[in-house]
Amino acid sequence: MSFEKLLVIGVIAAFLIGPTRLPAYAARLGQLVRSLRGLADDVQRQVREETGESVDLDWRRYDPRQYDPRRIIREALLSEPEPEPATRARERIGPDAP
Repeated sequence: MSFEKLLVIGVIAAFLIGPTRLPAYAARLGQLVRSLRGLADDVQRQVREETGESVDLDWRRYDPRQYDPRRIIREALLSEPEPEPATRARERIGPDAP
């Protein structure tokens, strides 16, 4: 979010909530953000513990936005298909094998 959008949201919140209740709501929002960060840190710590300390996960690999069905199908259609297991065996033995 840009600064301008946050400013507009803040001004609207100030009018809707009122200046007397706004500090309490801001404090609650701060607590919520801190607790969400704590939860995210706990999840990362737990994943590191379960996968091992030496493993550093690349979280971008698990981003669901990277799974574009059109791209996956395009790559599958353009890739060279792997030969069948029987074809590979014939290639090792020779073309005249039964």
